Amino acid sequence: MFTILHTESSRGWGGQENRTLQESIGISKLGARVLILCQPDSMLYEQALAEGTEVRTCKMRKSYDFPAIKYILKLIKTENIDVINTHSGKDSFLAGIAGRISRKRPVVVRTRHLALPITSRVTYSLLPHMVVTVSEYVRQYLIKEGISHENVVAIPTGIDFSKFNPEMATDNLRKELRLREDIPIVGTIAILRIKKGHHVLLDAIPLISKEIPEAVFIFAGEGPQKENILNRINNLSLSNKVFMLGMRRDVSNILKSIDLFVLPTLQEALGTSFIEAMAMEKPVVGTDVGGVGEVIKNGVNGYLVEPNNPAALSEAVIKILRNKERARMMGIEGRKIVKQNFTVEKMCERMYALYSSLIGKRNR
Repeated sequence: MFTILHTESSRGWGGQENRTLQESIGISKLGARVLILCQPDSMLYEQALAEGTEVRTCKMRKSYDFPAIKYILKLIKTENIDVINTHSGKDSFLAGIAGRISRKRPVVVRTRHLALPITSRVTYSLLPHMVVTVSEYVRQYLIKEGISHENVVAIPTGIDFSKFNPEMATDNLRKELRLREDIPIVGTIAILRIKKGHHVLLDAIPLISKEIPEAVFIFAGEGPQKENILNRINNLSLSNKVFMLGMRRDVSNILKSIDLFVLPTLQEALGTSFIEAMAMEKPVVGTDVGGVGEVIKNGVNGYLVEPNNPAALSEAVIKILRNKERARMMGIEGRKIVKQNFTVEKMCERMYALYSSLIGKRNR
């Protein structure tokens, strides 16, 4: 058995932190010991404790935080760490340095979760022995930035397939919103950030309504763009068409209730929200940016459209809503794709194999 230390300096909660926790839980089931090191006031700390995962805390104030490096060095020694997997900028620098100078010689892995320009090449080229990306798109970007292709591997984020089961979820959203059973619902579940493209869908809704006037739209999530989105809804006179649900814990029930999932994102490393909708047998419409094309097979489980193009977006939505049988088949294909490529089990098996291989090379 080997021991893995995940480090995360982020205090918030999103896809990155969720993957870190899910991987920790999944790899523990495969026989490894896993610890998480995070900020004492972070959401990851609370979630990891709730899941019963071993967790340690350390203030990681900046990239050159010597007390933090000292603490990580002690942790490597006392907990007999074999692998350090880093996730954000600060912890990648701090834990990367600690791992490299430690006499224990742990393997250092950096996971890249984002489709944004990198700010510190050192934490990708010099400190880690291997870089993991959540999509092939991000892998190719890092290679173009000068990271050796031999040191970058794409291992897509997976979801808990059992939690997104259309047979187990409840179709209760129409009742909650007091809608007739025959009303089509187009759903978007995402943090309310400008990069998620809610404004593009709002501009497309009048075009969709001309062809399918009975369709309504739901936005689930919270975020910094909430006021701007509400103002745009009012300015476009869409208050009777768009329902703002806020943050929801019953995501699978919402996905069960909708007819189509749409996210006109402007920037995406992979697109976990598409994967969750696909697992619930829903057709999906997304934009051809980042790693979205690795999830959506155009015309098979949904449609890819040009980013920031309300007309193209409305056309794809209309096409799916007009053909219920095709939408049903797209949903079935989507669930097949998730089962084959995007489960937590698949992700953890691949990460476990990578860790084992790197430890083997180190020992040799």
